[in-house]
Amino acid sequence: MSARQSKENPHPQQGPAHRVEVVPIPKRVRVLFNQETIVDSTQVLLLRETYLPPVYYFPPQDVRMEWLQRTDHSSRCPFKGEAAYWSVTVRERSAENGAWSYPEPLEQVVPIKNHIAFYWDKMDAWYEEDEPVFVHPCDPYVRIDVRESFRPVRVVLGGKVVAETRRARFLFETGLPTRYYIPQEDVQMDWLEPSETHTACPYKGKASYWSVRIGDQYFKDLVWSYPDPLPEASQVKNYLAFYQEKVEAFYVDGELQRISG
Repeated sequence: MSARQSKENPHPQQGPAHRVEVVPIPKRVRVLFNQETIVDSTQVLLLRETYLPPVYYFPPQDVRMEWLQRTDHSSRCPFKGEAAYWSVTVRERSAENGAWSYPEPLEQVVPIKNHIAFYWDKMDAWYEEDEPVFVHPCDPYVRIDVRESFRPVRVVLGGKVVAETRRARFLFETGLPTRYYIPQEDVQMDWLEPSETHTACPYKGKASYWSVRIGDQYFKDLVWSYPDPLPEASQVKNYLAFYQEKVEAFYVDGELQRISG
């Protein structure tokens, strides 16, 4: 689901479990569009909402409002209120309805009143301090821990053991399944084929993918790695991870791991 879809079509699982909160972020955040800095702020608010990625909101005095044009577009969120929209135009480029705000937000999010938010993928670059940030803002309540482990890890695919190691690095990430990163020396690399697929994670960096071919069996984008990870994930650089939920069998310490795909 895109940022636009999630914004205008709230998640169907609504009810008492749905939470929205606003927290201040003590970082300098900048947003670039068409080679111009359209936001430069140290007074940033982060909105955290159940089922959705966090969103930066900026005070209007830190936004180059001369590059924003109010449009007739609007949407309503049952948790935040009625949103107004702006297009962002810098010289020959324009991001239609690329920014929004809540002129009269609901009580639970009053701090974001008149603050401006931008669709992440409509802007060119985002920075926290002087480091680029990818995909969406980092949530201060999400943590990554990487730990070396001598527990045996074995991956079975197509009836073959495609990886087996006692040198895996276990990556624990808040709210997500544990992922097991395996050194390439312990993977049957001759069965792996580089893929053109790439993804990005705001906590780990940009990932490259491999598909697996065993005889006439082909498993697309089953393996990934971070060739140049962010500092928090530096310990898994160039290690390979397999989707536990997509392989035939995945064992850790002799126990079959089960994750719904």
